[in-house]
Amino acid sequence: MTAVTGLGHVGLNVEDIDRELWFFTELLGLKVSDRNEEGTTFFLTARPEVEHHELLLAKRPGDLSSVQQISFTCSSLADLKEFNQRFVDNGIKFDRVVSHGNAIGIYVRSPNNNKVEVYWHTGLDWPQPFGKEMDLTRSDDEILAHLTTGLPATVS
Repeated sequence: MTAVTGLGHVGLNVEDIDRELWFFTELLGLKVSDRNEEGTTFFLTARPEVEHHELLLAKRPGDLSSVQQISFTCSSLADLKEFNQRFVDNGIKFDRVVSHGNAIGIYVRSPNNNKVEVYWHTGLDWPQPFGKEMDLTRSDDEILAHLTTGLPATVS
């Protein structure tokens, strides 16, 4: 059977295009790869050499997205901690920071209240669902030791 090989892109309808662009470019580091002449549709990518766009933002006042979440990977625990601090410094609303055993994820809200996750793969094979609060201000050693230890674990 033929199967998809990965996520191509996600599109969001947003009310405040400028705030969403700020969030996805300045805080997450995506690049604008294209846009329409009216400035109401923007294409963004983390990998311009590979994908034209992974995210589309379309200005649609009063027609907010029904997307469950948009998830982005990062390459290290240090990068994840940097995103955490960047979100704190910019007053971004947090939903939670959680270990899934196989990954640590930061769940925040974009300016138009879309749920966005930035996560780092831990390299562990861990049964899902699994979710446990994490404190990314702790040392790397403490964070790694806390990935799967302790009870109770909350279902994600």
